[in-house]
Amino acid sequence: MDLIRAVPILTVANLDEAIERHSRLLGLDVIMNHGWVAFLGAADGPHFGLMTADATAPENPVMSLEVADVDAAYASARETGIEIVHPLQNEEWGVRRFFFRDADGTVVNVLSHRS
Repeated sequence: MDLIRAVPILTVANLDEAIERHSRLLGLDVIMNHGWVAFLGAADGPHFGLMTADATAPENPVMSLEVADVDAAYASARETGIEIVHPLQNEEWGVRRFFFRDADGTVVNVLSHRS
């Protein structure tokens, strides 16, 4: 699996307040804000996410892993028998993704951007 990017995600109670607090404290730019998830940092550099509740999945991930081939990653995850929390699907915001839960209970989002 070719890992392109790893992005930590913090679950927050109030997205607007969290954006204000983190951007002011650290001087970060808001790269994207969908109203339920936002990413802060540098568009071409390190960034992290803030999320209230995922729009289509039953649980919030603690990290997003962007890979070159999400379909291959999904096939590999299914072959290993790891718990799939959110099935592979295309999302309206331009990604194809799935969530898995690792042996320690951590939920991870694996995605590729669609062209």
